[in-house]
Amino acid sequence: MGLALGGDREAGREALVIAWEGTRESDHAQRCVIAHYLADLQASLEDEVLWDEVALAEHAHVADADLTPVGVSAAASLGPSLHLNLGDGYVRQGPLREAEGELDKGLQTQHVLPADGYGDMVRGGLDRLRSRLHEATTG
Repeated sequence: MGLALGGDREAGREALVIAWEGTRESDHAQRCVIAHYLADLQASLEDEVLWDEVALAEHAHVADADLTPVGVSAAASLGPSLHLNLGDGYVRQGPLREAEGELDKGLQTQHVLPADGYGDMVRGGLDRLRSRLHEATTG
């Protein structure tokens, strides 16, 4: 991610793909985090949504202690962000029913978000997604 954040998105994506290929299928925490970052580095919306789906599927198997090495104290606190990202992708793709489902899951789990900048960012993203969905379904 350092490469991507430093401006070289392609090198960052390539490094994360190599990291993904080096993970064990049983290392759900590492695969969740890598997929979460890979989604943001995709050139196509289809690939972005695919990686968001993978991240969420891997997250279902992650325990709190598994994410401690990357600074996440509770695995559940990553869930609302994963639902937000996938819901956003669905809105942009068009399947609004699926987007609504992800928004609902994100809203139902937002109580686990920390009271800090990260939590505020995800809660704000969920609010914006709710507005976009409302516009898309009533507009």
